[in-house]
Amino acid sequence: MTAMVLEQPGAGAQLQARERRVPRPRGHDVLLRVLACGVCRTDLHLLDAELPPHRHALVPGHEIVGEVCALGEDAGGLRVGQRVGLPWLAHSCGTCTYCRAGRENLCDRARFTGYDRDGGYAGYALADARYCLPLPAGYDHAHAAPLLCAGLIGYRAYAMTGAARRLGLYGFGAAAHIVAQLASAQGREVYAFTRAGDTRSQQFARTLGAVWAGASDGPAPAPLDAAILFAADGALVPRALAACAKGATVVCAGIHMSDLPSMPYALLWGERSVRSVANLTRADGAAFMQLAEQHALRTAPVVYPLLRANEALADLRAGAFDGAAVLVPEPGVTAAAQGA
Repeated sequence: MTAMVLEQPGAGAQLQARERRVPRPRGHDVLLRVLACGVCRTDLHLLDAELPPHRHALVPGHEIVGEVCALGEDAGGLRVGQRVGLPWLAHSCGTCTYCRAGRENLCDRARFTGYDRDGGYAGYALADARYCLPLPAGYDHAHAAPLLCAGLIGYRAYAMTGAARRLGLYGFGAAAHIVAQLASAQGREVYAFTRAGDTRSQQFARTLGAVWAGASDGPAPAPLDAAILFAADGALVPRALAACAKGATVVCAGIHMSDLPSMPYALLWGERSVRSVANLTRADGAAFMQLAEQHALRTAPVVYPLLRANEALADLRAGAFDGAAVLVPEPGVTAAAQGA
């Protein structure tokens, strides 16, 4: 199979197209033929070494839509030919305090797709059958892929905002474009904050239900009851707090963020709170997929062939599109045939 491999992370790193043997599933694993794989900003953090590397020669990708091709001897609950989704959480120990409390996302022995285990930037991927998710039937492969991280992490962050009526979304990318629809469908007012001058993304937000869209360096038009930060810019935390009413929660949804600047305590006072989101649980996945089926969320995939993964990552970094980039393997096209 063809795989796009991160040999060495760091400034200027590029994925390399490699031919690899299709892996064989053992134990609880199943073999998935990758039908589509979303491209996430976390993949950029891995590429840039902003997250510490966990292994060498890694295949990234943790928004995998796949078809079950083979099952390990202990794999249950899935059948050959079934379409499933594989998200960021690939394994947890099941026995620690966190796992027993239903907080497997905080397990110290958790393993993650496209970080500890090879991910979906390839023709095939191994997955623990117990961590695969059913996918709503109304989404084709490319439209389903963004649900598996942008949707799931967005949903977990959204759930932390409680009953907030006015919800601010800072950074209007793959996750925000899904959360905005869900929040609007549930009767919330969505306020979208983008980079100054990004009128394209602001207009995109309005088409998805935002009642207002504007620059993140300006004031909010009304006090917010909660805010979610999808942009990895720590300077947005005090800005979001300043835009929030008393008692509001500011949720930092990224796995990586630049350092938070010094700020006056007055921004936090009034029982405002700041919290982070770490990973996801399988319960999050089941709950969100039901909502995705119920509300027919409109994902906006921008499709790239697998061998153009570096182009997709560069476009994501540049903010060249709205919605979410999705890689799709091309049948019969290999790295060798392309001279890679």
